[in-house]
Amino acid sequence: MVEQTGILAIDQGTTSSRAIVFDIDGHAVATAQREFPQHYPHSGWVEHDPQDLLDSTLKVCRKALKGARAAGVHAVSIGITNQRETTIVWDRKTGEPVHNAIVWQDRRTAERCAALRSAGHEAMITERTGLLLDPYFSATKIGWILDNVAGARARAEKGELAFGTVDSWLLWCLTGGKSHATDATNASRTLLFDIHKQRWDDTLLELFDIPKAILPEVLDSAADFGTSDESVLGAALPIQGIAGDQHAAVVGQCCFSPGMIKSTYGTGCFALMNTGSEAVPSKNRLLTTTAYRINGQPTYALEGSIFVAGAAIQWLRDELGIIAHASQSEGLANSAEAEGLFLVPAFTGLGAPWWDPNARGAFFGLTRNTGVAEFVHAALDSVCLQTGDLLEAMAGDSGTHQHTLRVDGGMVANNWLLQRLADLTGLTVERPQIIETTALGAAYLAGLQHGIYASLDELGSQWALNQSFNPAISRSHRDHIVAGWHDAVRRTLTNV
Repeated sequence: MVEQTGILAIDQGTTSSRAIVFDIDGHAVATAQREFPQHYPHSGWVEHDPQDLLDSTLKVCRKALKGARAAGVHAVSIGITNQRETTIVWDRKTGEPVHNAIVWQDRRTAERCAALRSAGHEAMITERTGLLLDPYFSATKIGWILDNVAGARARAEKGELAFGTVDSWLLWCLTGGKSHATDATNASRTLLFDIHKQRWDDTLLELFDIPKAILPEVLDSAADFGTSDESVLGAALPIQGIAGDQHAAVVGQCCFSPGMIKSTYGTGCFALMNTGSEAVPSKNRLLTTTAYRINGQPTYALEGSIFVAGAAIQWLRDELGIIAHASQSEGLANSAEAEGLFLVPAFTGLGAPWWDPNARGAFFGLTRNTGVAEFVHAALDSVCLQTGDLLEAMAGDSGTHQHTLRVDGGMVANNWLLQRLADLTGLTVERPQIIETTALGAAYLAGLQHGIYASLDELGSQWALNQSFNPAISRSHRDHIVAGWHDAVRRTLTNV
């Protein structure tokens, strides 16, 4: 058997860790996935044990590498993509975390953000970072750990502690503590990084009271981040691509031209529009972010973040127990007898374009005939309707209305959902042949740095359509549903 070249992509997500070995044509040859526990110490708080993130990642990597070798594919590089904003602080000498990871969904620092907003700091923060002042991002999470773990702030100021988002934590562990770095996309999600100057910002560090000594080095998304320790994965492999999950999906979806939009459906939903070399400020409470940075040149994007997408179906399954498997959702939604039930899934507040951390979830329109199918229908509708709000905001900011939306993530295997998405947004929805585009984007970035791919144009030629979905309801029907949705959202908002 002639051995083929492959790339190991690590996709460390909110509820599971996944490893995929891709061949150079972008086809998955070996995959492994492992879920890990979530921790909810208080209402609105979400944590992970960093050791669970590491252990699950190592197990899936070893399994995927073994499967690839059995298929005659030899991985020569590693790409990492990760849940963003999730915050870990650890001891530089021992590698031991000083506290559980505080997950991006966590809202414990809402009061701190409100105080900074009341003091008039949000405009400056947004101008420099492209972000809003929200507990979603990392800065106030770091501050909370330093202020609530005994001795942590003093140790941080002495340079004894390290901060990282999940990519930095995994990189540190994979390299045996030799590399403390991140990429420009993950750095741009911390509230501490000036996306225009592409560097940590001293004014923001002072405002949030974060010692600069704990920060990782910021590199391009395709760069030489270090080499995995042979004792960790059984092989010394260069780690050459890192990007936050939604940014990696932009690369995996080959949205390389300004105006192209991708939307990823996993635990949450995240839509990004490529805006090229221009960091477009949002008038509609979207985020301006670094889509990717290659050869020192940042490409920017407008982003809308929805906190709850697939998590709504998980909630129906795990907390309410009304479905046994997420895969049942397609058939149940299709069997629902009527529209008119709305779920506003503000379980951890509302994201873009509402940004209300204190909003809480609610159903509107319950009748005696409401059953399991209607609950599922409403949960999937909430994903589509939230996406529609993001796309309208993007159109307002960019001045252009797009006609096509590229989608990816675990939820897009559901044909009913994608047809409904086309109906409720009025756009043609395109599903690629490879829906795990987040992991694929990490592999592409590593492959660029390794020299497997010559350019983004070469990668763009690999994108292939699986199926497209066109709107099939009238504009008036769509407007009626959207009006009902907006009425339901307004009833849950606390910041109006």
